[in-house]
Amino acid sequence: MTEPDACDLLCLDLPHAERIRQEVPELRAVEPFANAARALGDPTRLRIAGALLAGEELCVCDVGWIVGQAQGLVSHHLRQLKVAGLVESRRQGRLVMYRLTSRGRELVEVVLGDRATESGKEQVHG
Repeated sequence: MTEPDACDLLCLDLPHAERIRQEVPELRAVEPFANAARALGDPTRLRIAGALLAGEELCVCDVGWIVGQAQGLVSHHLRQLKVAGLVESRRQGRLVMYRLTSRGRELVEVVLGDRATESGKEQVHG
């Protein structure tokens, strides 16, 4: 038998619940964070972000080779990560270099956990 997902009766601890309610950010304030988390919800984008975490700064060509995807697809995913505020880019001559923003780095490290530091060591030392 499975556990129920809701109370069988209304048991609201109003003072406690109201205190917490006052601390929870408004929907409008958390939307950028939800968008950032959603951006990493795609396995390809998460792998791209993991590559940027390990490589610090990479061009689209390098990212495509690392994750085994075509440049066009990688560019598309990098744009989505950029719109979500997780990636920034800069032009270096004819190349466009990508790197994680500080928020992007923090979020990728949290999502990948220990795997983020393990894969970074493997790519740097391996």
